[in-house]
Order: sequence, then C-alpha cells, then structure tokens
Amino acid sequence: MMSCEDYRVQIEKLLKNNQIQTNMKTVGIIGGAGFIGSYNTQKFLSQGYHVKVSVMDLSKKEKYAHLKQLENAENLEIVQLNVEDKSALPDFLKGCQIVVHGGTPFQLDVEDVQAELFDPTIKGTENFLEAVQATPRIEKVVFIASVAAYNTNFPMLPEGKTDEDQIDETDKPFMSEEGHPYAQAKFIANQTVEKFIAEHPNLDFEITTVSPVGVMGKSLSDRQDSTSTGIQYLFKNKIAPNPFIQMLYDVDVLWALVDVADVAEAIFIAATTKGLHGKNYLLSGESYPVSDVSLMLNHKAPKNKPRLVYSSALAKKDLGIGFKPLEGTLNSYAA
Repeated sequence: MMSCEDYRVQIEKLLKNNQIQTNMKTVGIIGGAGFIGSYNTQKFLSQGYHVKVSVMDLSKKEKYAHLKQLENAENLEIVQLNVEDKSALPDFLKGCQIVVHGGTPFQLDVEDVQAELFDPTIKGTENFLEAVQATPRIEKVVFIASVAAYNTNFPMLPEGKTDEDQIDETDKPFMSEEGHPYAQAKFIANQTVEKFIAEHPNLDFEITTVSPVGVMGKSLSDRQDSTSTGIQYLFKNKIAPNPFIQMLYDVDVLWALVDVADVAEAIFIAATTKGLHGKNYLLSGESYPVSDVSLMLNHKAPKNKPRLVYSSALAKKDLGIGFKPLEGTLNSYAA
C-alpha cells in the first residue's frame, strides 16, 4: 500500500510530465516516413518535439513501422494525408509551430507524369501554401526542394557550366524541358514558393528552403520500394533499368552527393533558427564520377579525388553545418 509521501511524489511526477507535454512544440512533417523524412522525424524526436508525421495510407503499416522504434516514439503521431486534398490539410497543420514539407514523390520511372509527379508536387505545394497561410500560430515552414530548383539537368551540369566551375545560390537557375519530369516538377514547385513569398511580404511565419543534391546513406527502414536506396542499389551493382541510368554510366557523370543525416541536420537548424526567411540553401558534399560511387558502395577506394561542384558555403555560414566525407556515407549502404 502506497504511503502519503509516495502518492505525493507520484502526483508531482504526473504534474511535471503534463507540464512538459504542454510546453512541447509540435512539428508537422509531411512525408516524415520517407528516406529523408525518417531522419527528420528521428532528429526532431531526439530534440524533444512532438512530431506529427503524414503518410499517404495508414493501412500500409510497413511504410512507417520503423518510426515507432525510434527514441521518444511516445511523442510521435502518425496521420493519413494526401497533400492534393485541400480539405485535409487544415487538420494536419492545426497545432503545429513548425512544418517541414518533404511529401513530394521522388520517382524516376513514371507512367502518368501529370498524376504521379506534377499534381502532387506542384498542386500539392499550392494547396499547402494556401492552407498554411490560414493556420494560426505557425512560426516556421521548411520546404525540402531539390538541386533541381537550380538545375533541372542534374546530375548533368547546367548549360554553360564545366567540371571546373562551381555552382552556388547566386547562379541563375537553369531550367530545361529536356530534364527529367521529376526535376521539372521540383523546379516549378520551387518557383511557386518563391512567387508566394514575393506576393506576401508580411507573413506571420518564415519560409526557408533547402535544396539537396543526390542524397545517399543508410535507410532507417527496411523498405524495398525507396527510390533513394534503390538508386544506391543500382549503382552498387551497375544495373541500368532504363536509358537514363545507362547514360550516367556511359558518360561516367560527375555526381554531387550529400549524406542524408547532414540533410536532416540542416533542416532541423533551418526550422529552429529565425531570420532565414526566403532563403534557399544548396546542400552538397563532394562530387565523384559514378564509377567511383560504385566502387565506394562496394567498400572499395575511389580512383579519383573528390571535387566540390555545388557550393554549400551559404549553408555552412548561416546554419553552421559541415558535410561528411562521402566515402563513409557510401560504405554505410549494406544492401
């Protein structure tokens, strides 16, 4: 039987825990069960946030089961959301102080470009911006864009650039209709965000964007349908399922890469730092020829020294972040 003192201690603990929950900020992560998204979810949970993650279909538990194994998963909430459904967005955004939008599909092989890429990426961005503007108490929005916001030819160089040039945020964005539809969709979505910022100079919240190059590293899930981990598998085994991938091998393209954990760290800092409104940060580590990427994925040393094709100087300056050497990142891929 508990003594009065035991009851008092227990009540104090309950009151303290309730106070912690009351003061806990909520971050909504659209696409928080994906390759980059899972690292975002892990990062915010580890820093004491209540994390609300969107998934397309709650019945597909294999898509998000790994999140429930993360540290502090008791502060995790998983909800179903389709970003193309404007009526569903307000409920997801309600109660969030921070929102990270990384819910656009990363697909290389598509049958219906409009339905599979352009609608969820561009229309989804338009719907989100409209909904977030109408949601009170949001402090920060972070968009996970893509290097395609600066160059739709990626991993090829933009027109007029050579291997000896370096690309940064001051370069004029390069858009080509010959680029992959995924890249075109991300470019247009980023233009949509920039247009929104220009047309709404007195927002109550900040918008910051990050544009990573090729994101690689160890997945937090065991899913077999991830495009990011699938590309690593293709390069490791030198498989070319389509002409686009074969072309990368044929020209031994110089590929700019960044560690997935570094991307998540940059997103967290961007989300929790004031004064970054309207900025779009390139996130890039080293660049290697695809032949060297294949070697490192097979735990062998590269034949070439890395280059720095995409500059992350602005991210390093504003976010105080460094970028891991890619050899260790690629060696972490075990499949």
